Amino acid sequence: MATPHIGAEPGDIAETVLLPGDPLRAKFVAENYLEDVLVVNEVRNMLGFTGNYQGRPLSVMSSGMGMPSMSIYATELFEHFGVKNIIRMGSCGSIHPDVNLGDLVVAMGASTDSNMNRLRFNGHDYAAIADYTLMKKWVEAAEKTAANFVVTNVFTSDTFYHLSDDIYAIASRLGIAAVEMEAAALYRIAAEQGGAALGVMTVSDHITKEERLSAEERETNFGEMMEITLASL
Repeated sequence: MATPHIGAEPGDIAETVLLPGDPLRAKFVAENYLEDVLVVNEVRNMLGFTGNYQGRPLSVMSSGMGMPSMSIYATELFEHFGVKNIIRMGSCGSIHPDVNLGDLVVAMGASTDSNMNRLRFNGHDYAAIADYTLMKKWVEAAEKTAANFVVTNVFTSDTFYHLSDDIYAIASRLGIAAVEMEAAALYRIAAEQGGAALGVMTVSDHITKEERLSAEERETNFGEMMEITLASL
């Protein structure tokens, strides 16, 4: 049955869901990569679609920005709609000198400044990690292409605008290559729900170099990430 945030019915959503943050990005994926598409959610304009990719059911839905929004949609998808796999497809900011604009980032683990996972883990630190099988299949698919990608720890932050760059320097020294806002919550929820999750992202800006992709470049690099993700399924 429908939840407070997802207006779909049982069977409307596939076992594997691609989860970009932007509703219009979800619409773009559905219109350009899926066949026989049905709109399965329009609540709060968080657009969701289910169609077929190479004869197999596949859903794509937006999750909004930040850990609180991700937590709502990931929990409801796993708990109420029988979803088995969620792959976050988004953007991130590089803080590593060798991870450049347009590169793809696979979040093997997700450190965080948020207290959300601690609240669910009795005050302790939870090691938020990707599902190995999903990650392995994605990397194998990427290795067959010319894509530049890195498998790394990312920093999931509750804050988009930081007061200083101190945290970026500390994170970089610890081997963290990129900053984003959702993966740590997604990985913990997948563990709670007995599901599998992976976060893959395009580097849309380089925080320490103060560089960023144009709108056209974002579309090109998102297509590369999307095609690898589909090939990995």
